[in-house]
Amino acid sequence: MTIDVRPASVFEDVRTLVGPKSPTANVCWCLSYRVPSKLNNELRGPARGEYVAELCRAEPAPGVLAYDGGESVGWAAVAPRSATSFARSRKIPHVDDLPVWSLWCIRVRPGHRGKGISHALITGAVEFARSHGAPAVEAYPLDNGGDRVDTTMAYPGLRRNFERAGFTHAADTTSVLSGFPRVLMRHDLR
Repeated sequence: MTIDVRPASVFEDVRTLVGPKSPTANVCWCLSYRVPSKLNNELRGPARGEYVAELCRAEPAPGVLAYDGGESVGWAAVAPRSATSFARSRKIPHVDDLPVWSLWCIRVRPGHRGKGISHALITGAVEFARSHGAPAVEAYPLDNGGDRVDTTMAYPGLRRNFERAGFTHAADTTSVLSGFPRVLMRHDLR
């Protein structure tokens, strides 16, 4: 198996990973941290997908996709922190004034998990951010201490996976998800 990670510029492939089953659903599309909450609440049904389609046509793309052959099997959201709700977060601190990029969502399709795709996505997201001039990439994964995490709530990733990818603990946060604290991990690219 060879995993290829590319910019998320093909909308249909992004839809496969983060689009809801029903086009009229008002969930997911990985928008809740990307856009202000008012806009997130205003984007209803098909408008959510249309918004993401525009993101896929923009530069930079809204993240990266992992492909196994021609099939999209994984997604990672990555963007400048200043363009996300993390820029205004009271629960996830700013370590310094460096214009970092945030990596906040990793999704691997069922049937493809346990094959190292999340590791490829993290590495690919870091390289994507680097290619767009990011001086560092931050992530806000769960610090689960090896305990089992419900798959639907594991989207921010797990601390140990970011450590394996060269990220280091930069700060604790007051954010908790699915009963686990989230930590701020950073990969310096300077």
